Amino acid sequence: MPGIHGPASTTGDAGTPLGGRLMCRHLVYLGPPLPLAALLFDPPHSLAHQSWAPRDMRGGGTVNADGFGIGWYGPGPEPLRYRRGQPIWTDSTLPALAVATSSRTVLAAVRSATVGMPVMETAAAPFAAGPWLFSLNGVVRGWPDSMVPIVSGLPIRDLLTLDAPTDAAVLWALVRHRLRAGASLVEAVGTTVRQVATVAPDSRLNLLLTDGRTAVASTVGHALSVRVGDGSVLLSSEPLDDDPGWRSVPDRRLVVATTDDLTSFPIDRQS
Repeated sequence: MPGIHGPASTTGDAGTPLGGRLMCRHLVYLGPPLPLAALLFDPPHSLAHQSWAPRDMRGGGTVNADGFGIGWYGPGPEPLRYRRGQPIWTDSTLPALAVATSSRTVLAAVRSATVGMPVMETAAAPFAAGPWLFSLNGVVRGWPDSMVPIVSGLPIRDLLTLDAPTDAAVLWALVRHRLRAGASLVEAVGTTVRQVATVAPDSRLNLLLTDGRTAVASTVGHALSVRVGDGSVLLSSEPLDDDPGWRSVPDRRLVVATTDDLTSFPIDRQS
């Protein structure tokens, strides 16, 4: 995969919101069915571990305790979800569910809410509609005023039915609107990221989007790593283990992944 190199890491002060800009952690897996626990709990630096001991929280604190969510695909085209507005380590039901549930495609996230945004179940990724799952690791600068010029083009109903009054939910509304209008996953993510980066410079815009078969990720202002092998691909904010196969994705890239192919290109290239 062109332009991918070994990972780097920085960490903020424990529990300290630097400028009110906190980061989440997220991942997407495509491949042979595997238990959710193989992503959420089993690896030494699993998503659950990242919720309380992330290695890279540039621009933010060091815990992701403001909710979590997992989306996975079963036999049908539409995914199932499990979301909570609490730290993932406090949920006594999830470990058993994660052992008993397997899927070929999983998108999961742990949340660190930006200061001033609500902590509630519906604010936790993944967001969903039809066959799609979506997550944001990042923050929109100048929120909410910076987004007014572009959200004015959304249908009023979409604005009235947001999952939560957050930047992530609005980004999802923008992406979803483009998908419903016929845009590809790459077009929906790429166009949205470029548009938001224009009206809200210095935003951190690491998006994940999947339809169960393809995953698209962006890197703008934060880390993303990828591991490919054995007919699978795993994109994650941070490597889940010390496997030497992990590679970090450079900033301002779009990554498009299937179980058969992985490509990356500059985010500023029109898709």
